[in-house]
Amino acid sequence: MASRARPRDSAIKPLGPEAEIMDDSLSAGRSLMAPAPARNWALFLDLDGTLLDIAATPSSVVMPPTLVRDLQGAARALNGALAIVSGRALGEIDRLLHPLRLAGGSEHGAVIRLPDGTQDQTCVPVPPGWVQAFIELQRACPGVLIEAKPHNLVAHFRHAPAATTQVRRLAEALLTREPDAFELLEAKMAIEIRPRAATKARPVHRLMELTPFAGRYPVFVGDDVTDEDGFAAARAHGGLALDVATYFGGEPQDVRHWLKRVADL
Repeated sequence: MASRARPRDSAIKPLGPEAEIMDDSLSAGRSLMAPAPARNWALFLDLDGTLLDIAATPSSVVMPPTLVRDLQGAARALNGALAIVSGRALGEIDRLLHPLRLAGGSEHGAVIRLPDGTQDQTCVPVPPGWVQAFIELQRACPGVLIEAKPHNLVAHFRHAPAATTQVRRLAEALLTREPDAFELLEAKMAIEIRPRAATKARPVHRLMELTPFAGRYPVFVGDDVTDEDGFAAARAHGGLALDVATYFGGEPQDVRHWLKRVADL
């Protein structure tokens, strides 16, 4: 997971007559209040750090007991125009949100699931030799955790800070082999390799062409630097970008509280 995004500016305006600013029933301390949800929205939601509290490792994340129900209710209220856009692999998203299989983007947009369930996987996969190189580094450096996804490769060193230089050097060395196809993302105690074409803007642009998203106001909610592309895409379609730090005090629990408001529309 990448580091937290910089706060959004206050130029963002609510959309439509239903998008008045909601009363401040959430945590105090943020500069802006989240807009009240509207029925004409198309909602794009990041997962970790937005709907889910950050955990020590990706596998130790705790699922809030009502999240699946509230996502289902919100999707129903928006006539199906709700998508999950996450850095996680699609299978992992489905496991966490079972039995929901929502449209959206996984691996930072490398894979897009369309509303009919079909998938768009146009981005190049990570070379197998790169995965093996990181696995060997993990064996040599206890505490380093490797996430090998079809299109992304992540090395977490939160529990092995002394290995920071080794992880970065390996990632940079691998990227010299295919510099036009992949890029390096600096994360908080992690480094990630992803296809250059894989951004969270891809699922927003693609889904906004299709029913039930087409013709709606896109609203993208996210918390880290990889969400910046999704923010820009939502704005390009005349929509809103809601940074968790700015609009929800940095608290995923406040995003979940707000999501209930969407479900209650």
